[in-house]
Amino acid sequence: MENNSTQIAQTILNQIKYSDRCALMAWGAKNFVALPKSKDFKGGVRFKVNGLQFKNWVTVELTWSDEYKVSFINRKREVVKEYDGVYCDMLVNIIDWVENKNVA
Repeated sequence: MENNSTQIAQTILNQIKYSDRCALMAWGAKNFVALPKSKDFKGGVRFKVNGLQFKNWVTVELTWSDEYKVSFINRKREVVKEYDGVYCDMLVNIIDWVENKNVA
């Protein structure tokens, strides 16, 4: 059986690709890490982005109520923006919106 953390991370990335097949490339996404299950989350994915404005880490975590929490983390490992209650069809728009704003 495939590791559940890896499966959740891959599902999130597939949902992003389904919404916009060029989004990950446009953000310069790399260094993908599957996040483990925790008390608050089923799992998730973290990746580094190198966009025009935001050049650090994005974390997408799946809550136990099947919504996502999207966090933007700067080079000091501080959360600079955070969105709760995100659905899969909103992921690209939220990351695009923050990427086009100067948050770090």
